[in-house]
Amino acid sequence: MIEQWLLQSLGLLVVGSPLLLTLVMGVSSLMGWKLSERRIARFTYLAILTGLAAAVGVLLTMLITGTRHVPIAIGNWVRIPHYQFSIKFVFDRLSVPLVILSYVLSGTIGAFATKYMHREAGYNRFFMLYSLFVLGMVTTCLAATIETLFTGWELVGLSSALLVAFFQDRPAPARNALSIWVIYRFSDAALLLAAVAMHHASGVGDFDKLLGGGDWPFEVSVVTPSLALLVGLLLLMAAAGKSALVPFSGWLPRAMEGPTPSSAVFYGALIDRSVLLAGAVILIGLTTAVYAYLVGRVQTDIKSALSFASLSQVGIIVAEIGFGLHYIPLFHLISHASLRTLQFIRAPSLLQDYRMLEDAIGRRLARPDSPWRRPGKPTYWDFLYRFSLDRGYLDVLLRDYLVYPFVKGLRWCDALERRWTDFLAGGVSREPDQVAPHLGTIEENS
Repeated sequence: MIEQWLLQSLGLLVVGSPLLLTLVMGVSSLMGWKLSERRIARFTYLAILTGLAAAVGVLLTMLITGTRHVPIAIGNWVRIPHYQFSIKFVFDRLSVPLVILSYVLSGTIGAFATKYMHREAGYNRFFMLYSLFVLGMVTTCLAATIETLFTGWELVGLSSALLVAFFQDRPAPARNALSIWVIYRFSDAALLLAAVAMHHASGVGDFDKLLGGGDWPFEVSVVTPSLALLVGLLLLMAAAGKSALVPFSGWLPRAMEGPTPSSAVFYGALIDRSVLLAGAVILIGLTTAVYAYLVGRVQTDIKSALSFASLSQVGIIVAEIGFGLHYIPLFHLISHASLRTLQFIRAPSLLQDYRMLEDAIGRRLARPDSPWRRPGKPTYWDFLYRFSLDRGYLDVLLRDYLVYPFVKGLRWCDALERRWTDFLAGGVSREPDQVAPHLGTIEENS
């Protein structure tokens, strides 16, 4: 009993710390209370360290007591015949390492940002979005129901898009954020359809209800192979859109966002139930790895090179999951995320160090030969180089066939609404929209 009470208390603290930080930052912004940079930094450090300490405490308690599964239910918010909506978190051997990783990386980035964003006009706004992102990551990692997962999923997507558009006075960040947001809408729709299918199968979105028994990594799904294939493909589509897997890799150069964990517990069980789903996961993972390797080799800036190198590893991790592995992709994910985070933070100062070194020796540093300089038919190598240089043409395809039609449809709806409100008002019902002219069309400015 004492162990369960301790685990429940620590678990609530893990989720409550970023929630409290978000409330503090949000309420202060809404009320017009200007917090100093030092106070914002202290609130951020306190929330991250508290959540991290509580997560480590949960892990140690689970290891000492031999507990493998700790659910925390916040309550049933909707209960009607054949449908139940609940908010529930779960701590197990998969979610706890992921949430610890999220806290460690978020804390590292937060500590870096408190210095990097010094005297920036949007300092408060940045940390408001940062706290929202951390809350979404923690919620996503610990989600035990599809509704809880979708909540964290949306918080991560919203905060990510707004962080991309942080410098909102510049046209390019706003356009890029709009493109990313459209792709996120597509992946969100896939996740919603997966939720509908899960509720249709059992009436609830609780992952435990759809797993026949056993804790990770020994879970077994009770759904039929056909339903496992349907839900698995929808989850794969949702993860592909959010993590820039092929064919959604075109948005990656527009934002340097790391992949987010999805419902890996349920996903692993679905793969065991469907060979076709496992094959699809492996195919997309390996295709993404090869694509990212080719494109990453021709990048001329360090952040793009690191982002595609990261995507290549993400593709390998996805393929490892498709092969039915458990601990190997978990270890791969944790180690790779830690390495890439440090590399991204180090990148600006590394470039400055290289410039200082080249100035000191009076010449450019030697660079390795390009891997493209190999014997073969010139037409083949030229095509491969152009393909990689244009990033597989995926950015153009997403822009022309997904982003632009979506934005055009929304603007048509806005124009229709404007005509209707003007008719009811007997004149001009509202001021002209200043956002659309600033953004321009996706075709013209991408």
